[in-house]
Amino acid sequence: MITPADPAGTYGGGKKARRPRVLSPLREHLRDTMWFAPTAGLVGSMVLWWAAAELDAEIVRTLRESRDYDAIKDLIGVADDAKAVISTIGSAMMTFIGVVFSISLVAVQMASGQFSPRVVRLYVRSRITKATLTVFMATFLFSLMTLTSFDSERDPRLVTTVPLLESVLALLMVLLSLLLFVAYVNGTVRMMRIGFVIDRIAREALRVAVKQPTELPVDTSGLGPQTARVTHLGRAGVLRDVNIARAVRAARRQGVVLRLIPRIGDFVVPGTPVFTVHGGAAPPRRALRYTVSVGVERTFHQDLGFGLRQLSDIALRALSPAVNDPTTAVQALDRIVQFLASVARHPLGALGHRDRRGVTRLVQSVPDWAALVDLGFAEIRGCALGNPQVTRRMLAGLDDLLLLAPEERREPLLRHRELLAQAVERFVPQSADRTFALRPDRQGIG
Repeated sequence: MITPADPAGTYGGGKKARRPRVLSPLREHLRDTMWFAPTAGLVGSMVLWWAAAELDAEIVRTLRESRDYDAIKDLIGVADDAKAVISTIGSAMMTFIGVVFSISLVAVQMASGQFSPRVVRLYVRSRITKATLTVFMATFLFSLMTLTSFDSERDPRLVTTVPLLESVLALLMVLLSLLLFVAYVNGTVRMMRIGFVIDRIAREALRVAVKQPTELPVDTSGLGPQTARVTHLGRAGVLRDVNIARAVRAARRQGVVLRLIPRIGDFVVPGTPVFTVHGGAAPPRRALRYTVSVGVERTFHQDLGFGLRQLSDIALRALSPAVNDPTTAVQALDRIVQFLASVARHPLGALGHRDRRGVTRLVQSVPDWAALVDLGFAEIRGCALGNPQVTRRMLAGLDDLLLLAPEERREPLLRHRELLAQAVERFVPQSADRTFALRPDRQGIG
């Protein structure tokens, strides 16, 4: 059995990782959908309408019991005035919903063509977009239900309900919709700007890095002999994430250690082994049900390299002859250097997840330092020749990382620096241009 690593080791820094929660993958998967929030809003609007209708009916019953028919007549007059407004709200909200969808589709199309198809998920996960669509649809449904509450009876002695509170709530929801629409337009315009998109990707990537265990990497040779394998029986697709809490619990009950074979982001097919079991028999299949999530695309949830992949894609598209935008590539390099600097002293490779007693129960493979450096620089370096702004920024970033990285992690950085210098020497014919292109500069050229 593996003994817990010292959290105050070379890479850990004494910071304890947050224990994964069972519902964490479900929450992330729902954030990647556009149906959950609007559906919840529609259900909430129905509940709100029902509660308001009951209160309106109770108000009328109280006034009838006290024989205050004049007050009921006044309420009927106010409700009649509000009925025209509610009818207008019902028709106007559908127009607003159409505008929201149109703006969203245009923004998504522009981002996909200008930056990378993989940044579309930023729009899908946008909270302001979901909140705006949810409130608009909820307001539309609430106004329709409010119209059904208007009683055609005019005699205050016979009327059963007057939708006064419902009308007030409908007006408040319209006001909230207008405020959200302003915030939505502002947020959508921001998401169409490359600087904001790159910043969002970097923050998502850093959030994944923070959630990684901070103990020393697990020595897989200490796992002992392999005793069983667990194969993937679901559909083919990209391994999006693993329910760590569920896997740890299943391994603890069985008294074994599970090792995840594919990395998050790998493509798996039915019959592919996903876990090796060490120390005993494999947990029952039902205990590992829904532990592995497979989808059509990668997500940020546990994928340490997905942020670098997107930043690299943006830089590569900016350096393509069709776009020729080296400044955007420099902005992407800024965030690549930021991410690599944040994980320069973090444990990488095989990470262990422990149970409540501190015993490692799940070993997960993540990209090591060399793989992350290659992902961040290799492809951009190949396309940067002829763009001194990019080569100068890359050299400055490599020099900064050489100062921050431990001694044992300097080799990949030195290798990329040397390869870049050799490529510039071969590609740039003029000596003065070569000297200029190989001069480190954090702004590229400025």
